[in-house]
Amino acid sequence: MKPGIIEDAEAEPVATTLRARRIGLSAAGSDLIAVMRHDCPVCRSEGLASRAQVALRAGGREIVVSLLHSSAEAPAPGEIGLSESAWQRLGVSEGDPVEIAHAQPLASLAEVRRRIYGNRLSDGAFSAIITDIAERRYSDVHLSAFVTACSAVPLDTDETISLTRAMVDVGERLQWPGTVIVDKHSVGGLPGNRTTPIIVSIMAAEGLIMPKTSSRAITSPAGTADTMEVLAPVDLDVSAIRKVVEREGGCIAWGGAVNLSPADDVIIGVERVLDIDAVGQMVASVLSKKIAAGATHLVIDIPVGPTAKVRGADAADTLERALSSVAQAFGLRTRVMRGPGAEPIGRGIGPALEAQDILAVLQGQPGAEDLAHRACELAGGLLELADAAPAGEGYARARACLESGRAWAKFQRICEAQGGMRAPPVARFQQDMIAPYSGRLVSIDNRKLATVAKLAGAPMAKAAGVALQCRLNQMVDAEAPLCTIHAESPGELDYAAAYAVSDGPIFGIEAL
Repeated sequence: MKPGIIEDAEAEPVATTLRARRIGLSAAGSDLIAVMRHDCPVCRSEGLASRAQVALRAGGREIVVSLLHSSAEAPAPGEIGLSESAWQRLGVSEGDPVEIAHAQPLASLAEVRRRIYGNRLSDGAFSAIITDIAERRYSDVHLSAFVTACSAVPLDTDETISLTRAMVDVGERLQWPGTVIVDKHSVGGLPGNRTTPIIVSIMAAEGLIMPKTSSRAITSPAGTADTMEVLAPVDLDVSAIRKVVEREGGCIAWGGAVNLSPADDVIIGVERVLDIDAVGQMVASVLSKKIAAGATHLVIDIPVGPTAKVRGADAADTLERALSSVAQAFGLRTRVMRGPGAEPIGRGIGPALEAQDILAVLQGQPGAEDLAHRACELAGGLLELADAAPAGEGYARARACLESGRAWAKFQRICEAQGGMRAPPVARFQQDMIAPYSGRLVSIDNRKLATVAKLAGAPMAKAAGVALQCRLNQMVDAEAPLCTIHAESPGELDYAAAYAVSDGPIFGIEAL
């Protein structure tokens, strides 16, 4: 470089070749990780600091990874160790040559910085950011900055529409024959409430098309995909989804397996760690996947309660307006249905326990009548929205489908079409939480109850969670079980049980 001359910042960085080594590291979150010896000559000569973003190229592929330094013997000085996610995305074999260079600066990060300082972003800005996220060019640090910037200063309607459009554009879109494709979504925040598999079964049994793609848990003890996975495979690709829907009229698949909104799945991983679920990002997340999945008619469930995600009428109004206005911008017909959120819906909290509730409802067994009622309310609303039932008659039609056994028969066929139905696992370790005195149960802290289920191991441990033994306004005797904690290891059981009694009461009892 000549004195006084600055080289073009867009010039291709000089690359150095190293040998690929698989180190068996499963990185958390969205980061693609590479590891080099701290005394590797390449690290020192190229100034590759720990946590630097570097570009790796091999066999015509290129990825951006976060670099870590190691003082261990492996990888050797001439090698670069790759995490499992980086290894798969780069598509290399042991010892293959890998070129490493400083990553090009990401222009979209300037837009993230603008948003941090409270500036509104345009269509183009969101498109650039989401494209880089979908291509896995953002580290978890960058993603955290973006999520926080869009939460501290909430997205306005125009920004939410722009974010939704950008998230749809970077992924695949499904198209279906016919003019009515129904879907349902719950904003979450209420333990249990696993109505989706029941609703899909009713809709498909009634002759409607419902290709349901669902998320795994973000901040809850289970997402719909986590629970359905207990009963049948959910990692279906687009071809498999089409076959199931063509055969049975509906499916319940994990959206992350079909690339419908790939940036959303990356963002959700960071939101889970930060425990953030801001309105604008939630709306974009929900609607981008519905639009990409080809939905035309959508019912949205908003549970409202003092310890639910949506705690009161004002918050519900804000969320309903945001969902409705953004959906309208994309021509998606929606119906928002608020529901009770003072206590869990169903008895189980956690994948296997929620699956048991689903089976009880579909098979007409006692024990989860509130889940059956809410599922039929939402299914009835969806039947009416799709003009498949007259106004005011949707609930009765949904209930009749459930009670006749047609929904159960359809659910079994859907499970078989997705790869085969299986029985939910049962936790090896269980412990009751008991009432300290007799009285009437007047309150349940949903958030603390969900935390107990997560500490017990849910959703990763499928059998873990909490099973309720009582309901609001029920009379309970002293030392009667209020709930049962389920865990797959004694350590998780002890940890969850200790939290349950140490952080204030989960169950409010009015003494007699």
